[in-house]
Amino acid sequence: MGGTKAAAEQIEVAGHSVRLSSPDRVIFPKRGFTKADVFHYYVSVGDGIMRALGDRPTTLQRFPDGIEGEMFFQKRVPTRGVPPWVQTAEISFPSGRKAAELCPADLAHVAWAAQMGTVVFHPWPVRSADVDKPDELRVDLDPQPGTDFAHAATAAAELRAILDELGVPGWPKTSGGRGVHVYLRIQPRWTFVEVRRATIALARELARRRPDLVTTAWWKEERGERVFVDYNQMARDRTIACAYSLRANARATVSTPVTWDELADVDPDDFDLRTVPERLAQRGDPHAGIDDAAWDITPLLEWAERDAAAGEGDLPYPPDHPKMPGEPKRVQPSKDRDRPR
Repeated sequence: MGGTKAAAEQIEVAGHSVRLSSPDRVIFPKRGFTKADVFHYYVSVGDGIMRALGDRPTTLQRFPDGIEGEMFFQKRVPTRGVPPWVQTAEISFPSGRKAAELCPADLAHVAWAAQMGTVVFHPWPVRSADVDKPDELRVDLDPQPGTDFAHAATAAAELRAILDELGVPGWPKTSGGRGVHVYLRIQPRWTFVEVRRATIALARELARRRPDLVTTAWWKEERGERVFVDYNQMARDRTIACAYSLRANARATVSTPVTWDELADVDPDDFDLRTVPERLAQRGDPHAGIDDAAWDITPLLEWAERDAAAGEGDLPYPPDHPKMPGEPKRVQPSKDRDRPR
């Protein structure tokens, strides 16, 4: 005979009563982690996750029946059945359409999202005060086939040297997979287009210094066995799993902030739902100082102008974006009949 289902609970989080229903529903089958495990994980990393999510419009990657079931991205908070204290922020998509996304004002918002089956949190790089001006520049170092986390960590070390020359701190974290993310806190003065241009300029400089290791080639056929700097993660409506977010994989790994000094030696599979809360409690958050200072990206925009003058202009946008001014053709190089042979 089947066991009795656990009863729903009301749990106090950040001064709000948050309902946790079906707490024994299995979300990560390979490891047996339940909905209650996910819920309590997010509460336990509260300081870290709120540093990453606080006041940011956030897309929710939901798995109501566990990671092996149906998945969908929720970009609109429902208009009914939502606690009255849940806050939203209106964002605009590249199409011009708008949506009211969850905008966590406190940890109860995160817990409520977990109750709704959210496994992965994807915040925009903006705050609610100005949703069109990013305050976070994100560098996504994505290993291509034939490369792995060690290559991404080496590329991140090269990036650190460039950032040191610019006098700006970078804040690294594991992606939760094979990649590395490095965040810069920037002044919210520039548009998505401008911050993306700055990111491309930074990526190109990194690729020039290590052309054997790093590429900015959008087309996979041109990347080779190198680490791709996914500059389009700074395009409007492109998001990255935030610091302390779980990832939807069998191991229940976590995108985990690390120090620069430990980056080369960590194994990203060691950071998971069970281990990260203890790490955070014992060692503190390596990203604790990320909001201490915001950087002026003018030097990167000057690099972008220099590159454009040398014939290196814009790069392709994601395929779901409208065609942008100055963007090159979105044609795979091997299929471009007008490309010089």
